[in-house]
Amino acid sequence: MAREFSRTQRVSQEMQKEIAIILQREIKDPRLVMTTVSDVEVSRDLAYAKVYVTFLNDKDEDAIKEGLKVLQDATGFIRMLLGKAMRLRIVPQLTFFYDRSLVDGMRMSNLVSEVIKQDEARRQAAGDNITKDDEDN
Repeated sequence: MAREFSRTQRVSQEMQKEIAIILQREIKDPRLVMTTVSDVEVSRDLAYAKVYVTFLNDKDEDAIKEGLKVLQDATGFIRMLLGKAMRLRIVPQLTFFYDRSLVDGMRMSNLVSEVIKQDEARRQAAGDNITKDDEDN
């Protein structure tokens, strides 16, 4: 019977959970406001990990760059705590990236909602014109 999830997937899920807890409880930097770990991609040999994060103040590019810099500077501390929490033989080298997918998804959702509203307004305007034409006849 084949395994449902590979070891790398299980390790990445556990790392995502542990890094989120570490960022919430251990990192006391005011520049990291409401940091969310959205995904972790671990290499097959478990030596490297890409950690995708989002921030509360994602409108400000400078705040995003500053947040990523703070995370990169705290990588050693995060790795140490991660190694204690997960008891891995090799703790992966962490690289932090900003995850734009949430922002892009919200922007696309807003665009779709806007188009739907415009379409409804056009349908109502067309419906009003049809009923006025019927009243005139």
